[in-house]
Amino acid sequence: MRPIRDIAVVAFAQTDHRRTSDELSEVEMLLPVLHQVLDATGLKAGDIGFTCSGSSDYLAGRAFSFTMALDGVGAWPPISESHVEMDGAWALYEAWTKLLTGDADTALVYGYGKSSPGSVRDVLTRQLDPYYLAPLWPDSVALAALQAQALIDAGETDEPALAGIAARSRASASANPHAQLRGPVDHGDHLVRPLRTGDCPPIGDGAAAVILAAGQRARDLCERPAWIRGIDHRIEAHGLGVRDLTDSPSTRLAAERAGAFERPVDTAELHAPFTSQEVVLRKALRLDDSVDVNPSGGALAANPVMAAGLVRIGEAATRIHRGASDRALAHATSGPCLQQNLVAVLEGDAR
Repeated sequence: MRPIRDIAVVAFAQTDHRRTSDELSEVEMLLPVLHQVLDATGLKAGDIGFTCSGSSDYLAGRAFSFTMALDGVGAWPPISESHVEMDGAWALYEAWTKLLTGDADTALVYGYGKSSPGSVRDVLTRQLDPYYLAPLWPDSVALAALQAQALIDAGETDEPALAGIAARSRASASANPHAQLRGPVDHGDHLVRPLRTGDCPPIGDGAAAVILAAGQRARDLCERPAWIRGIDHRIEAHGLGVRDLTDSPSTRLAAERAGAFERPVDTAELHAPFTSQEVVLRKALRLDDSVDVNPSGGALAANPVMAAGLVRIGEAATRIHRGASDRALAHATSGPCLQQNLVAVLEGDAR
């Protein structure tokens, strides 16, 4: 079903993603990105009708840490603002629904995270079922390795094929000045079998922001807006033992509801932090070799937790802005083994 109001991504900005940013607070890391995305449209903070952010208190190590980021946005005079304890892609979904109601014509969406201060592998165990899985402390890499082994056992892939995904992604990132890993990267030793270090995402800090606008406002702010033709998100069962880790029905359903299967896409930005997860997503999204997958390098080149999904939407939109794509798919995930999945379909005006 076509949305009742046309809404587009009109600007996108992101940090240079780095292994550490000890010299910067979260606000200091975020502020230049906010200025950059506003400058791209000529808007001022006071022109924004709605602001929504995505971040995690677990990464920051303190409650309500997102309120400090509002210092960078400017919350006085009072603004219409919201926050999700999720990747910024889900903040974009909330902003999109806000604009659909007609309560605002523009929205600022941002996501950020600093993974470097602690062990992100241990932090992410807090997403697990608190009674059966979390007490065992299986970290994110171990769980991804279970998924990779299930794919290998099912004949869906093998270790050389996974290495090929890693090499292609980081080669594509050579043209991305914001990526943390670019060009040839040693595939390395096994981290948790069958995953090697090259199959896993880099740990780093980063932030991203986009501006959404509705109708004619979008055309006034951007020469070629990236119209959101559909967006949807779905979730798998919490218990890993009741899921088929070689498939992602929630991604398939989200894509169907977003209209991804109505016509082919030419570009797909997939939030696949592990090489094995790209195998699952390609199958669920019915992507063949004609689709340019992760031309930015994807999460294997830069994976700022709580911003990487928003980056996928921003990267897809940017390709539409500059005419490199006409119809693109963007995907974001959260939780272990692709538990939660969001799919957006973006299109540019006919040329």
